[in-house]
Amino acid sequence: MIRLTNVSKSFGDLKAVKNISFSIKEGEIFGLLGPNGAGKSTTINMMSTLLKSDAGSVSIAGNEVQKNTVACKQLIGVVPQEISLYDDFSAYDNLLFWGSLYAVPKKELNRRIKEILDLIGLADRKNDLIKNYSGGMKRRINIAAAILHKPKVLFMDEPTVGVDPQSRNRIFDIVETLNKQGMTIVYTTHYMEEVERLCDRIAIMDLGKIIAQGTKEELQKQSNAKEHVVLKVNGKEKVLFDCLKQKYATVIEGKTLRVECNVNTDLARIVSFCNSEKIEIEDLKLNKVNLEAIFLNLTGKQLRDS
Repeated sequence: MIRLTNVSKSFGDLKAVKNISFSIKEGEIFGLLGPNGAGKSTTINMMSTLLKSDAGSVSIAGNEVQKNTVACKQLIGVVPQEISLYDDFSAYDNLLFWGSLYAVPKKELNRRIKEILDLIGLADRKNDLIKNYSGGMKRRINIAAAILHKPKVLFMDEPTVGVDPQSRNRIFDIVETLNKQGMTIVYTTHYMEEVERLCDRIAIMDLGKIIAQGTKEELQKQSNAKEHVVLKVNGKEKVLFDCLKQKYATVIEGKTLRVECNVNTDLARIVSFCNSEKIEIEDLKLNKVNLEAIFLNLTGKQLRDS
C-alpha cells in the first residue's frame, strides 16, 4: 500500500530523515516508534503529501506522491499532532466544514457524521463548542474530521499526547475498529505500550534513521534481547551461581544473579533448587522481552532518556 525508497529530508543543516526505506501492507497498523526528534513527524508528513522529500520516492497504492499528489490526497486522512479545529464552532459544524472540503455529498456527509460521532462516543456532545471540550475530546473530533471521506489510509501523528487515560483508551478502540473495517493505519508514537497493543509491524527510528523494522518477534531476534530473572539471595550466592551457570547464561554481582532463561518454563525449577538448598530469595524480578528492552538493545539507550 505504501512504499518509501531511500527517502531523505533536511532542514538547513539538520538532516531530519536519512535515507530510509520501508513498506506498509494494506490493512495493517504500522507503527513508527522513536523519541522526540527521531524524524517520525517528518516521515509521516512526507507520506501524507505535506512535505516533499529531498531524495528518494514515496508511493501510495502505486501513486508517486510528488507526481500524483491529488490522487494520493484522495486516498488518505491525516490526524496531525496539533489540534486542527475551530474553537468557536460546535463539533458538528466542524465536521460539516471539514467534510465539505473533501466534497462529500451533503446527504452522505450527514450520515457519516452521525456514524462517526457514535464511533468516537461524542454524539451527545455534538452541539457543544469545541472550546468547551477537554483535550481528549478534541483529539477524538480531530480523528473524526480525518475519516469523513472514508480514506483507505489514515496517518496518525502522536494522537494521544496530552490526553486523559479514558480518552486514550477510547482512541485505541477507535483505531482498532477502523482497522477491522479495513483501513490501513500509520501510527507514530514514543509510547511503547501503544505500539505493543496496536501495531502489526513496527519501524524503530532514531536520529533520522530506521534502526530496525518488523513484527515484535522479528525485532526481538534482530536485537538479541533475552528475557531473564534477577534474583537477590541472602548467602550461598556462589552455590546458586555454580549450579545455574551450567544451564543458563548467569551473571553474579554481589548478592544478585541475572539469569537468562525462559521465564514460563524455567523459573519454577530455579525456585525449587533454591528451596532444596535452603537459599533464601530476598527479591525476584521477571524481565520479559518488551519493546523497551528491544529499543535499549538496538540503540544503547532508554527511549525516555533519548
